[in-house]
Amino acid sequence: MSKVFPINPAHPERVCWGCDLFCAAKDMRCGNGSDRTMHPVELFGEGWQDWGGSAEAPRAGAAVRPDAAASTLAVHKG
Repeated sequence: MSKVFPINPAHPERVCWGCDLFCAAKDMRCGNGSDRTMHPVELFGEGWQDWGGSAEAPRAGAAVRPDAAASTLAVHKG
């Protein structure tokens, strides 16, 4: 079972947040790289968990360019 992920820890800089071990930053046991993984509050600030929670539905009758998908998927033949 996974540990509960804290939303706003007191000292996030002291822990590696890369896996469920939550190792001390100076004693990483998992070998998940040479640097610790930062907590989202360190990267995005307080309120990080509220970001991107709701996507707006397309409006009824919204215009969609028929060539939009084709232009992003175009393959260069050369």
